[in-house]
Amino acid sequence: MPWNIGVTDYVRPPFDLEQAVFGADTDLVDLGWETGVVRDLEAVRGLDALLVWHATIDEEVADAVERCQVVVRYGVGVDNIDLEALDRRGIVVCNTPAYGVEEVADTTLALIMSLHRGIYRYDEASRWYESGWQEHVLETSTRASDTTVGVIGLGRIGSSVILRLNAVGYRVVGFDPYVPVGIEKVLGCTRMGSLEDLRREADIVTLHCTLTKETKGMIDSAFLAGMRPEAILVNTARGGLLRSLDDLEQALRSGHLAAAGLDVLPEEPPPECSLIRDWRRRERWLRGRLILTPHTAFYSAASWSEMRRSAAETARQVLDGGVARHVVRPTASE
Repeated sequence: MPWNIGVTDYVRPPFDLEQAVFGADTDLVDLGWETGVVRDLEAVRGLDALLVWHATIDEEVADAVERCQVVVRYGVGVDNIDLEALDRRGIVVCNTPAYGVEEVADTTLALIMSLHRGIYRYDEASRWYESGWQEHVLETSTRASDTTVGVIGLGRIGSSVILRLNAVGYRVVGFDPYVPVGIEKVLGCTRMGSLEDLRREADIVTLHCTLTKETKGMIDSAFLAGMRPEAILVNTARGGLLRSLDDLEQALRSGHLAAAGLDVLPEEPPPECSLIRDWRRRERWLRGRLILTPHTAFYSAASWSEMRRSAAETARQVLDGGVARHVVRPTASE
């Protein structure tokens, strides 16, 4: 059956992967919207489905998509989509939660081990020596089996991270109030009763929870101050979990936080604040203590294809009259 499918942003023609799923008689429309509130709404009025990355889908868009049955997010988070506005109009919203699990888990492990073993600090320090060598860089460190990693969020990615950490030999504790009791036995970690218990126990904290009203800004100055001295923070989940880069800078400058590795930031690209300025300049106090990557933990050629196919398959299932998968309800963004 021929459908009209709109692709809002980031994914650009040729839509070969999507076309293979929907069929040759489906018209795939490149809307070409940039990140932010969309402008041209006439193009969406005849669409049967929308495939969305970062474009804002608000009430105005919901009013315009007169015959749309489903909106599918390329990715997991849906904070750029007004779920309630679409729900009121009977439009199903889905995401693609299963793509890129391996890639994000691998990146997380790489950040943890690079910071814990001081790879970047040693690399930076070695650049500046005019005499000597090893004696300049040896410092107190711990082995994996003597180090506790706290994993916040025990979903697909958090669980995958735990399995990798176990294989290396780290001691792992986890916190997630929404997963069944006993999952910790399957994963081989110790379940903590609260975030406070986890941060007091962990030498390294890694974030793997979704961005909701409950979790937005949860990593603030108070949380960071409550972590163990010289702890490490890693975030490959959502940038909004960290309240601000100012909070992070304060914890790093004081020395309370030894290091941080972030693939996601509260604002992307980051504003030119003092932390980002010093990171760009490789200022001495920050050398090797802050690793930033540009929201790429999810990416590989395989995950990119997986994400696109999964989004198209999810939309087609709804258009075919099947049971929608990966449905996101309005309460998920609250």
